[in-house]
Amino acid sequence: MRALPAVTGRDEFDALVVRTDYLDDRAWQDVAAALTEPWGDRQYEAHVHFIDDPAWAGATVDEVLTAVCGDDNLAVVFVADRTTMQAESHPLLAVTTLTREECVDDQDYEQLTEFGRDFRTIPAGLHDVHANLSIGNLGFEEYAAWAHDDPEGIYGPAERALTKLRREPE
Repeated sequence: MRALPAVTGRDEFDALVVRTDYLDDRAWQDVAAALTEPWGDRQYEAHVHFIDDPAWAGATVDEVLTAVCGDDNLAVVFVADRTTMQAESHPLLAVTTLTREECVDDQDYEQLTEFGRDFRTIPAGLHDVHANLSIGNLGFEEYAAWAHDDPEGIYGPAERALTKLRREPE
């Protein structure tokens, strides 16, 4: 496993987006623009820390996680990989920073990663995921479940709203 540059200058409230694909600069510009748009029903200001350094080209999820493991305020890291750049909706890979060692036991870890340690989210969903995980309002496993339930396997704020509607009595 290769060593990647240290992540510096990230404010604890900034979502961390790591670019690992450098084949399409136009697609990256589109992704970055989408991520800096105001978000949510109240049009919150987007706070994103971008890692846009070719030294990260082709980095694996494990390499990214190793590089960011020292950030205690980071619950999720978002990876802009080849799939992000090629797909029309530009879904980023959301990866939990949770490790087995942080859990009570194997059962706890398995429950929290039932749908895996990653899922895809459209750029408009990134801020919702980051904000709620940062404050502990929702868990990674809930977002992973919503992405799992989506026909394309991608989380977007609409999936969360639909799930809520399905659970409310009529």
